[in-house]
Amino acid sequence: MAAWWKRFSVRTAKPPLEEIVRHFNEAAGDEEHFPSTIDPRIYHVQLIVEYFGALDGKKVLDVGSGKGRFARVLAERNPQACLVAFDLAEAMLRHVPPGIRPCAGSMTALPFPSGSFDCAYATESLEHAVDVEAAVAEMCRVVKPGGRIVIIDKNIEQWGRLKTPEWEQWFGRRQLEKMLARHCRQVASRPISYWEDVAPDGLFLAWLAEK
Repeated sequence: MAAWWKRFSVRTAKPPLEEIVRHFNEAAGDEEHFPSTIDPRIYHVQLIVEYFGALDGKKVLDVGSGKGRFARVLAERNPQACLVAFDLAEAMLRHVPPGIRPCAGSMTALPFPSGSFDCAYATESLEHAVDVEAAVAEMCRVVKPGGRIVIIDKNIEQWGRLKTPEWEQWFGRRQLEKMLARHCRQVASRPISYWEDVAPDGLFLAWLAEK
């Protein structure tokens, strides 16, 4: 067994959901590590913008939005779009800017009807899900046929590079490709960097799917 997988597999079980909620409610006061805004030039943002295309008149779900920093950029570029910022922590959602609808809950049980959204994305939030497969299935469920999904998260092969909460988990490319493929007709993945003009160093992966 590869050393990185052994480290990943022997970690402790996830704590109760309430503990994760408490952690992020407390973290909402930390603007340095959990900022309200993001530089729109960062490639994580640009990838979502490019893959979704024009969004005016469409409904978009930010799953695990935090303070809505990605949703803020999408709303500014698509003023006629309907953006929903969804997160576990109500304290995080208090920072969501006007014009973006905040909604609290678990990503494993999204409180929306099937096919409610044209697009959905999760940026470094799936890693905190108590049930990853259920969270992926829920993201796909609430997107209408033909809609698009983006997941950006960390690569399990790079596990150990960063300090993480005990419940956090990182992913392999094929792992999430298989989960998405159960619900989507097209799925692809690739390594990405924080900046477009910097070669990926292996830390971040992006999964792009069309339902």
